Amino acid sequence: MRRSGKAESAARPAPGPLILMLYGLGFWLALSMAAYWGGEGYYSLWFPPAGLRLAFLWHFGPRATPAIMIVELLVNLGMGRFSLASPDRLIALWGIVRPVLAYGAIVGVIRWLSSGSRAGMMTPPMPFSLAAAAAPVFAALTALPEALWRPDRTQVTTLPDVITSLTAFAVGDLLGVLLIAPPLLWIAGTAGRGRKSLPSRLAPPSIAWTPVMEMAFLLGGAIVVTRLLTHIGLGFQPTPVILAVAWTGLRFGRLAAWISLAAVAWLLLPETADAISTTDRLERHLNLATIMVVGYLAGSYRDAQKQARAALERRDRLLFQAERLKTLRAMSVAVIHEISQPLSTLAIEARHLHAITDRSGQEIRESAALIDRKAAALSHLVRRLRRFGGRVVDEPSPLPVPALVESVVAIAAPEARSQGVALKVGPTDPDLVILGQEVELSQALMNLLRNAIQHSSDRAVELGSERRGGRAEITVLNRYEPEASHGMGMGVGILVAQAIVEAHGGHLTRTKGPDGVMLASIMLPLAGDCA
Repeated sequence: MRRSGKAESAARPAPGPLILMLYGLGFWLALSMAAYWGGEGYYSLWFPPAGLRLAFLWHFGPRATPAIMIVELLVNLGMGRFSLASPDRLIALWGIVRPVLAYGAIVGVIRWLSSGSRAGMMTPPMPFSLAAAAAPVFAALTALPEALWRPDRTQVTTLPDVITSLTAFAVGDLLGVLLIAPPLLWIAGTAGRGRKSLPSRLAPPSIAWTPVMEMAFLLGGAIVVTRLLTHIGLGFQPTPVILAVAWTGLRFGRLAAWISLAAVAWLLLPETADAISTTDRLERHLNLATIMVVGYLAGSYRDAQKQARAALERRDRLLFQAERLKTLRAMSVAVIHEISQPLSTLAIEARHLHAITDRSGQEIRESAALIDRKAAALSHLVRRLRRFGGRVVDEPSPLPVPALVESVVAIAAPEARSQGVALKVGPTDPDLVILGQEVELSQALMNLLRNAIQHSSDRAVELGSERRGGRAEITVLNRYEPEASHGMGMGVGILVAQAIVEAHGGHLTRTKGPDGVMLASIMLPLAGDCA
């Protein structure tokens, strides 16, 4: 079995021409919409193209940056926002591609931080939340040199005007990202799961009316209080709405928080599209950005807490299963000890019976041969159980890799069949022997197999072993769905397997290939190299 690709982060398919055309259409509509919140001397205070751009880059990866850069340039040409005949065409061109490069750079850096050994500090939904906040700020900062060098282009001359302009840039992008990107990514993820999830999507959803009524009551009351405070002359006070969306996010997660934020934006944005002063509009949108950041962070915290609780419950189940196996081992050792001696005697007598009936009738010879084979097989099984459950298991011992693979496959096969997954085992070298603890290495390999079975997209898992560079390599290969791969992290089972392998002087690697192939590889020193 050979590797499917180099170790790298999950590669996604490049966007095709139809997808790029749809992006261009969406960008044109979003850019036309953003004009209602623009003004002289500053950027749009609600910029939905930013949400479309971040969702596209987050889904397809930073390598899609050149493609959408070309699409956005063509859209600006078609809308007359950029002219090749303009004397400032190079500066205008840089103004179009600059934010795309900034967004692509942020997505690339955050994906790098959330991959490999650095993934422990970047668990979902933290990576996207960080990108949603960092990309608008970084894009605004990249516009600072142009604002200082060519104030005639932005029509801002004083330092306060520059600060106001770039603040509007960052706030407009942030609002566009938090309102537009989450639903687009949800739609892309749902569509990417394919027809397997179609029946569940067609089923009428069950609505829990109590949470809906609670959300409506809290948000409605907060909006009424905010309106009253504005009416009596205190201005737009966001605190009641902030408390309402924070409560909603902490109670029900990111989806409920986003619905609340969309409702608030639907009520507020039409008011700020009117001809109001830049100061008033910027103040309203800064308050709206505060509401959205608080709501999204609260919902993200709730979802992360839910995932952590599920991981803890799974760990507790694994620990409980380990305790049960420990008890079963102690019981089985006693039983095996009692039957091993009589069974050895029976195997010897069966072999003798087979030998003395060699000249007897055919029926007697066949029966004696059958008894000999069955007794020998049963005696071999008991010897393996004694090695597996006795004191020898606590000490490293020479372990043939084919025996390890065979014992693990016997355990994993029923689970694979129950999930409709075909478990394919490649040829193994009978002379491949490692030095290790059979129980622990069986647990490590079983964890990898179970993970592959659960995430197999084509219902097939391949298990192989071979000698590679003076070491034994055991590989587990399966295909996964690239759209769901960002959520596939180092679970408890994989971490346990990694610890076991490293304790045996080896190392465990997991490679996500560009063609949707996940390859887990265990490299262990051979028995002679461990002496």
